[in-house]
Amino acid sequence: MKSVLVVDDEPSIVKLLKYNLQQANFEVVTADNGKSAVELAKQTNFDIILLDLMLPQLTGEEVLKVLRRDGINTPVIVITAKDSEFDRVLGLEIGADDYVTKPFSPREVLARINAVLRRTTETQLVNSNKVASIQRVKVDEQLVTATLDGHELVLTPKEFKLLAYLAKHPKQVLSREQLAKAIWGTDYVGDSRMVDMQIAHLREKMEADPKHPEMLTTVRGFGYRFDTEPK
Repeated sequence: MKSVLVVDDEPSIVKLLKYNLQQANFEVVTADNGKSAVELAKQTNFDIILLDLMLPQLTGEEVLKVLRRDGINTPVIVITAKDSEFDRVLGLEIGADDYVTKPFSPREVLARINAVLRRTTETQLVNSNKVASIQRVKVDEQLVTATLDGHELVLTPKEFKLLAYLAKHPKQVLSREQLAKAIWGTDYVGDSRMVDMQIAHLREKMEADPKHPEMLTTVRGFGYRFDTEPK
């Protein structure tokens, strides 16, 4: 069940939203001021927040700024009685994902919630599957690029595939068999020394001293571990 934090100081609006969201199988928590909204958003990992702009104690804009400043990236749909382009653009610029203006219909709010949740899920899937970052290294499988300390690495397809897999499994000890399957496919059966060769090639391109690697290290008897944190 998805969870929603509804923040509004008008009891009739809160009642309307809570009823319709619960009917749509959402778990609903409410707050009637900005300070409580910030505290609840920090305590609970909500799927989405409905946030009125005109709130006591902290305005909706102030709530948004605090949440984004503190690294809370929960999707937020702003509810506003203001219907000027400036106010709508301002809300999006300070970190809102969408907005609805009063008066609104519950059906419209539900449609916007579902659209934002769908976009968020799609973005998370793309990021988790296509982009991997580990301190100094970033690998983007969609763009087929890899960088070390911001400088692009020139890699062969096999080297790129190996680095992408390592970057998705930082600090884990990975066997040669695991890495071979990652590079050549699940049905690969062959000489695991091919993995050693690819690791050696990556070390030549990434390590300051390939003979004494600090990122791509060997765990004797087990395999390899990738870690870019300073030693």
